Amino acid sequence: MVNWAALGAVSLIYAAGVVIPGPNFVAVAHKAVAATKAQALMLVAGIVVVNLFWAACAILGIGVVFAAFPWLALVIKVAGAGYLIWFGSRLIIASGQQAVSTPQVNASGLRQAFFQGVITNIGNPKAIAFFAAIFSAATPPHLDVATFIAMLGVVGVMATVWYGFVALTLSHPRIAAAYRRRKKWIDRVCGALIVGLGVRMAVRS
Repeated sequence: MVNWAALGAVSLIYAAGVVIPGPNFVAVAHKAVAATKAQALMLVAGIVVVNLFWAACAILGIGVVFAAFPWLALVIKVAGAGYLIWFGSRLIIASGQQAVSTPQVNASGLRQAFFQGVITNIGNPKAIAFFAAIFSAATPPHLDVATFIAMLGVVGVMATVWYGFVALTLSHPRIAAAYRRRKKWIDRVCGALIVGLGVRMAVRS
């Protein structure tokens, strides 16, 4: 039987945590205006998959694992920081290139977008700290299978709805057209934000 009190507490905490801007939000926003709607949604899918992974780990006791093996959290953070710095730097370097008026949808582009979502979120310090500390603390011990599945369902639905909303809103033709007119500066700002998040992650590691 579902523990509705625990599910409600986790739902409120996750709803507050998911909307706070971080690396995931920046990555989704840029992909939405710079690429196709399908690619933006594939990036969202990668983020959601990792959120489900972190949620499952939190429910099963990720805080205990990281306490026993602190080097594991460090490795994940450093790898994530390195990727964010590389990705942000690439955006800045390529900011002067002309935007493609009609980005093409292809399998490799979709796979790359999904991979970007996974990598951006797997080393996201905001996600790690949130799930390892706040989310896991709100989860009572000895959950039954129904409550476990319900909690994962809440995480999946909320993450999909929020990031999907961001992706669909910013991929609107008018917004995409505005991006193409100001690509140079938008890419530089997004790149600088992502590099800054990566540096901050590395320093805090």
